[in-house]
Amino acid sequence: MARRASYDRDEVVARAQALFWRKGYHATSLKDLEGALNLRPGSIYAAFGSKEGLFAETLRIYGQNSREQLAEALATAASPLAGLADHVRELGCAPDVPAPSRACMLVKTLLEVPDDDPALRSATEEMMALIEGDFAAAFSAARTAGELPDSADPQRLASRLQAAIFGLRAYAQRRDSQDRVAALAEDIARDLEALRQA
Repeated sequence: MARRASYDRDEVVARAQALFWRKGYHATSLKDLEGALNLRPGSIYAAFGSKEGLFAETLRIYGQNSREQLAEALATAASPLAGLADHVRELGCAPDVPAPSRACMLVKTLLEVPDDDPALRSATEEMMALIEGDFAAAFSAARTAGELPDSADPQRLASRLQAAIFGLRAYAQRRDSQDRVAALAEDIARDLEALRQA
């Protein structure tokens, strides 16, 4: 009979995510993980296959949470463009609970993981593509609702928005950026609202 794990998987993944988000994938050693998770290497490998497998799971959950935050902003807003603007404003606000890093985990990973690390690179780019797809769907809904002209290209607008958010979330990593991030997010949100046709 197989032994049951004597740890809470969700708690382990949350601790690993905080560590990876703060230090990055390559700078996080197995010893770091052992200390943070209170697990031996054998248990880590048995549960997640590898350090890369554990990282991929934390990244997937991070991306899923990001998509859920966007979906909530869109669901509670008066219109699709308003929902996108609300989402950007939320990204510019300091969190109630300090995050492990000022920069987005997906942004940090995309910049850290080289092209020759196909598994992690693909996982990161696939998650970012899903988020960009959510943006495109919102812009398409805005066009259907008459907020945008028929000539508007939802995919192009989604790519532009992701590039703006990418820059915002990377800029937040600067130690002197705290006072400016909210203002920059507000600028991006107002640009979105300015797309609305009369």
